Amino acid sequence: MAQQLSAKEPNAQQIEEQQIYRQFGVTDEEYAKICGFLGRKPNYVEIGVFSVMWSEHCSYKNSKVVLKKFPVTGPKVLMGPGEGAGIVDIGDNQAVVFKIESHNHPSAVEPYQGAATGVGGIIRDIFSMGSRPIALLNSLRFGKLNNERVKYLFEHVVSGIAGYGNCIGIPTVGGEVMFDESYEGNPLVNAMCVGLIDHDKIQKGVAQGIGNPVFYVGPATGRDGIHGATFASVELTEESEAKRTAVQVGDPFMEKLVLEATLELIDSGIVVGIQDMGAAGLTCSSSEMASKAGNGMELYLDEVPQREEGMTPYEMMLSESQERMLFVVKPEHEAQAKEIFERWGLHCAKVGKVTDDGNLKLFHKGELVGDMPVTALVDECPMYHKASEVPAYYVENAAVDTLRYPAPASLEEALLKVLGSPTVASKEWVYNQYDFMVRTETFVQPGSDAAVVGVPGTRKALAMTTDCNSRFVYLDPEVGGAIALAEAARNIVCSGAEPLAITDNLNFGNPEKPEIFWQLEKSVDGMAEACRRLGTPVIGGNVSLYNENNKGAIYPTPVVGMVGLVHDTDHITTQGFKQEGDVILLLGETRAELGGSEFQYAVHGVTEGRPPVIDLDVEKKLLDGLLSAIQAGLVASAHDVSDGGLAAALAESCISGRVGASVKLASELRADHLLFSESQSRILVSVKADKAAALVAHLSAAGVPVGEIGRVAAARGDLKIEVNGTTILDTPVAKLEKVWKDAIPCLMKS
Repeated sequence: MAQQLSAKEPNAQQIEEQQIYRQFGVTDEEYAKICGFLGRKPNYVEIGVFSVMWSEHCSYKNSKVVLKKFPVTGPKVLMGPGEGAGIVDIGDNQAVVFKIESHNHPSAVEPYQGAATGVGGIIRDIFSMGSRPIALLNSLRFGKLNNERVKYLFEHVVSGIAGYGNCIGIPTVGGEVMFDESYEGNPLVNAMCVGLIDHDKIQKGVAQGIGNPVFYVGPATGRDGIHGATFASVELTEESEAKRTAVQVGDPFMEKLVLEATLELIDSGIVVGIQDMGAAGLTCSSSEMASKAGNGMELYLDEVPQREEGMTPYEMMLSESQERMLFVVKPEHEAQAKEIFERWGLHCAKVGKVTDDGNLKLFHKGELVGDMPVTALVDECPMYHKASEVPAYYVENAAVDTLRYPAPASLEEALLKVLGSPTVASKEWVYNQYDFMVRTETFVQPGSDAAVVGVPGTRKALAMTTDCNSRFVYLDPEVGGAIALAEAARNIVCSGAEPLAITDNLNFGNPEKPEIFWQLEKSVDGMAEACRRLGTPVIGGNVSLYNENNKGAIYPTPVVGMVGLVHDTDHITTQGFKQEGDVILLLGETRAELGGSEFQYAVHGVTEGRPPVIDLDVEKKLLDGLLSAIQAGLVASAHDVSDGGLAAALAESCISGRVGASVKLASELRADHLLFSESQSRILVSVKADKAAALVAHLSAAGVPVGEIGRVAAARGDLKIEVNGTTILDTPVAKLEKVWKDAIPCLMKS
């Protein structure tokens, strides 16, 4: 083949004159670096390839400096950040594989396909590791539901998640949804997938073996998703609606075929390396696989299956058409690999080979149309430490008295407002659209503190959750980041599991604004410290920046996806009170802390002040004490006290258990502060009466503050609360349940 570099598309001189590289998000300084790496000016194909590989979405050029703060190793970590997903040992030669990714900007302009392809992409990250996906979760953020555009986005995002997950046969078992004006115009759609794998089946995305053939598998390449990675690395504007071509189109039935064929290929033992074509498509997968092996790669673009006529090298390299994989085998295994994929009715085309020159070379119609050092694309990306500045709002909030509001005239009405707030209200409208029971291993379905999925053939199970209170993070990023991690761990432990590790999705505004970069830095500081103290390393994740609307940045939203191990299915615990006469205990201490609370937002219409404080040593004692109590068989139910405070937690435990409760509290706090404070490190527990003394003794010995606050009452009874001998609330649970369940459906219909 000819080695003279061809530039059939606009030549290098035209690029420089027309400043096309700027349209691709490449700065003047970055363009100069590209020229330096190449020793010449890039052609149109090459500047396109560099632009996506050097985008924030692929390179983390604005965030890598803070990501280094995370602890990423631990005694059970088999694979940390750097591959398609992280892997944690769960014993018996088994491991759990999981990761979370964002698809925010695509979902803002094309919500159904944006959400659906977000699910498809994260599934491929899991099975490309050799793991069978067993569960999906999500973390969603939208504006207020009185906005018609928000309703449209919410409805179609949920539909897209359901449409893809349900068709592919992977249960969607958990997640969270928050609503706030901050997210209007820029919703957050974060998808998480969890899989199981045997240690000896773990794969890596490496292009090893000089001369080994490189294969493309999956549907043909089209023009959808071109520059999707770049689109995800800039702010949304009024012109973003015109960028629907940057949103991919998904086919879950095709993905199911690719999944099964890929796992069969991996089971055959002939795979040298494999990686999905996610962000930046063929560009990212080829260059990253070559880089990780210290090799180069040649691609023959005429061999790439194409579903549209006249596709150019630029379009083929940057397309993000879905359900595609790239893999390497030895020459003697070519026929076997082709036979597997052809049997599943899939394209399997030899599109290149591994080379020893360290370059990514692209050939088209017999001509060399791209020649770039792999290290320049992957390892030598520019890295920035942006300016950081404390925002004015943060300074101003230090002086806000969050207790200055007058007490509500009716605590019952206040509770109903909190329960009817879409962030706290039942999410049945959402998860009833998901198939959460497919594969029949779902032990705890959506609606409790964490979902629990069994490990087939064992008595083990996996608990999983996604969490982040972004109002807390906004008011104090460092404290809020730590709380996001701690709340996830609480939810895992409340389900009877030992927290293992996390994957995170850092959703922030434009990092080029100093106050936004400050939020990112401080959030990671808080999260990293909590990871160290609670023993939950970060095994992978995603960064999504430039999330802004015409009013400014979204609330900083560092979502935590956590997985825990239930050592024996007998330990599985749920939030619902179980039976009349059980004793109700409150673990932890309540302080008057309303900053960033749902009560402050729903009743007083503001988000201000400082969030609750958190002591990670206290949190660790709480988690260890409760988990050991659950494993000792002392706990009937457990529920994290979080959004809405103690009053909401009591209501939710009554609703879930279909029972009432009689609660007697003694406190110096004002009643509304006592009921709606969101003080940290608190858990609501119920226990059989004959085990109550043993549980209290167990927790006290573990250093956990614990107090008896009431009894579970009759089925479908009332929630009755006394404070210092005065009844302040006596409401039928059925009334609370109706408000809680009807909130989102009513808003969607209005």
